[in-house]
Amino acid sequence: MRTALGMAALALLLAAPAAARTDEAAFDLVLRGVRAGTFSFSGAEEAGRYSVNGRLQSAGLLGLVRRMRYDAQASGRMVQGRPEALSYSEKADTGRRQSEVVLAWDRGRPRVERYAPARKPRPYDVDPAAQRGTVDPMTALYAALRDVEPGQECRLSLDIFDGRRRTQVVLGTPKAIEGGVSCAGEFRRVAGYSPEDMAEKPRFPFTLYYQPTADGRMRVMQVATDTIYGKATLRRR
Repeated sequence: MRTALGMAALALLLAAPAAARTDEAAFDLVLRGVRAGTFSFSGAEEAGRYSVNGRLQSAGLLGLVRRMRYDAQASGRMVQGRPEALSYSEKADTGRRQSEVVLAWDRGRPRVERYAPARKPRPYDVDPAAQRGTVDPMTALYAALRDVEPGQECRLSLDIFDGRRRTQVVLGTPKAIEGGVSCAGEFRRVAGYSPEDMAEKPRFPFTLYYQPTADGRMRVMQVATDTIYGKATLRRR
């Protein structure tokens, strides 16, 4: 009887769906020492699938001068801990211009379903069909900023396609620091940029700083980076 009950209990456990994993975070964006915006995201993983939404918006002194907001959603699969994008949508309002992007991936190859407002073709445009193996910007942010198990810090190298441009993010070897781990990385412009943009600054170095959480995972608490506007920092609230 005990054996039968034990086998039944084991069968129920194996048949039960795995618990969903969730990650939520909110960061302050500090530009040249001044609070300029906020970035937040909420992601979930279950049964080998992920979904995430995020928002970047102006705040502080910049918010008083110019209101900007970007909302994005993405979904896809997790394959051996690595994301494979399936869908992405973005709505942006820069205060001067509104835009919308909708992308879909089929067998790893992106397709632009909507990119508004439209523009005339340019000689440095890239072919979406040639961007196989890329992920969307929101997926890349989620992969870089979500909590990870100890020893999994900095394990990231992704090619990104936003509908017009191809970029790459690469993290280096983790380094033990007081209270946690840091890793240096680079954001690289690859294609779809004008020659002037490529000449101005093709690479943007950054550093992630991790600290342990109460449940034993490692969490990104700060991101320090170079931008075309100067030094910027994302600080977790």
